[in-house]
Amino acid sequence: MTKRHHALIALAAVALLSGCATAPKGRNYAAYRAADPRSILIVPVVNNSVDVDASDYFLSAISQPVAERGYYVFPVNMVKRVMEEDGLADSDMVHAADPTRLASLFGADAVMYISIERWDARYAVLSTTVTVELDYVLKDGHTGKKLWNSHQNIVYQPQGNSSGNIIADLIVSAVKAAATKAKPNYMPLARQANGNAVARTHYGLPAGPYRIKEYKQDMEQF
Repeated sequence: MTKRHHALIALAAVALLSGCATAPKGRNYAAYRAADPRSILIVPVVNNSVDVDASDYFLSAISQPVAERGYYVFPVNMVKRVMEEDGLADSDMVHAADPTRLASLFGADAVMYISIERWDARYAVLSTTVTVELDYVLKDGHTGKKLWNSHQNIVYQPQGNSSGNIIADLIVSAVKAAATKAKPNYMPLARQANGNAVARTHYGLPAGPYRIKEYKQDMEQF
């Protein structure tokens, strides 16, 4: 191998190491940091799932994790009522409206939109798979620019312990699957999805101003 070949290999190695050193982690938070929201308006959820009650259940689980990240969150029931009075009774209409208009109704810094893509339990004789799939988008309340987004797909399939008796285990599995199908518990999955979306390092929401010790001190994580 010639000296020229050795030199080319060395240059390639340096370039590779440089690329690894400068590779970005997670998402780009430049726009988010520039907007620096203090308050977040969570608007009524668009429900694209087959469960007509999914949005009402879900709204009860989203405010707390966002508030725990250090932001003021407008009470979701009050938000829904005010929007209905303003002619925005349908969640699809809300999501299609100008985010700056929505923010101005409450004096919010940012608007969070969430759509439920799946909220269902699928039965397959010996097992039932429960799925919650959600899309989150946060937009600047002053410019309408997208600041952050997340997609979460959480799947749960109950697992039974083996007793050593194959027939008995099959019967137990069938009973558990039927019970889960009859009354699936979506809320633990929804809470897990919300936690993953808003708090996951490099992908969630940076600490807000009401999380004083971490506010603007978590640049490496977000």
